[in-house]
Amino acid sequence: MGLGVSLLLIAAGAILAFAVNTTVSGVDVQTVGWILLVVGIVGGVLSMIFWSSWAGPGYWSRRRGYVEDAPPPGY
Repeated sequence: MGLGVSLLLIAAGAILAFAVNTTVSGVDVQTVGWILLVVGIVGGVLSMIFWSSWAGPGYWSRRRGYVEDAPPPGY
């Protein structure tokens, strides 16, 4: 889960927990909102923790070794 999905879950959870005043049979909307809010916060924190360890696609395949090119002709 990325930071964008975490922000989306936090926003949806806050809307359901604080702004919706309706009743649905069999579902507590405020509880669903709080669950989404907590999951979004946990996902955002984990994304920030592991952000520094993620180097992007192909990081390990790029760093096989350093090969110095020969100098250009006439140098």
